[in-house]
Amino acid sequence: MGQRVATGVVLVAVAVAALWAGGYPFAVLAAAAVLVMFTEWTTMHRLPLLLRRMGLAVLAAVVWITAVMAAPTDALVLLGGGAGLLGLFAGRMAKGTGRPMALGLLYCGLPAVALIWLRATSWGFYACLFVMAVVWGADIAAYFTGRAVGGPKLAPAISPNKTWSGAAGGLVGALAVAAGLALIWPGYANGTGIGRLVVLALPLAVLSILGDLFESGLKRRAGVKDSGNLLPGHGGVMDRLDGLVPAAVAGAGAFALTGWAG
Repeated sequence: MGQRVATGVVLVAVAVAALWAGGYPFAVLAAAAVLVMFTEWTTMHRLPLLLRRMGLAVLAAVVWITAVMAAPTDALVLLGGGAGLLGLFAGRMAKGTGRPMALGLLYCGLPAVALIWLRATSWGFYACLFVMAVVWGADIAAYFTGRAVGGPKLAPAISPNKTWSGAAGGLVGALAVAAGLALIWPGYANGTGIGRLVVLALPLAVLSILGDLFESGLKRRAGVKDSGNLLPGHGGVMDRLDGLVPAAVAGAGAFALTGWAG
């Protein structure tokens, strides 16, 4: 537990510092996370080294276009096209590798584009912090509530340690974080602002839980306990960011549609 907490504190500090700096520091952190995640993904799915290198090159280009060229739409086109073409190539190269290759590129690339784009908006620091903090709040509250209360399992065939009480605690934690963040977000420290963020936090928290279960299912099918061993007490980078993947994409989409991030 001590190792897990210490690693978590360091990760949060690094993430918030890069988020505060924005620009290239945040893009570099996103790129590092994406490239490590994809390496873990390809290792779990036992994809050939050539496919791994080709995928890493596509993801590096996607992050570059999003962060340096400030062209997230072009980056999405490259990501989608790259996933499709490399998926077809992988399927011809080795049977059963096409779908994991294409899905892995989208799984790792989409949240990077989403967060880098969101950070560049007028209220990008607060919007990105909101998405991340909701996921952190849901994860931490779910962990401790589940351990304290226990009860029926949420999805025993996928992740035997997760409980319905933990999921409920996670949702409450996410809502509390959203309300608290509204108090430091300029212009949101009022009834309307708090209401907006609380309403948005609920589906993001649900998605973070589903993202956690999705990655647990991947590991179960691959026959591994963790996606990697880079982070002491946490396993791999995918293990730490599994809930953020869908929440980042959905959060950026919500902010883009509502204009709440400026």
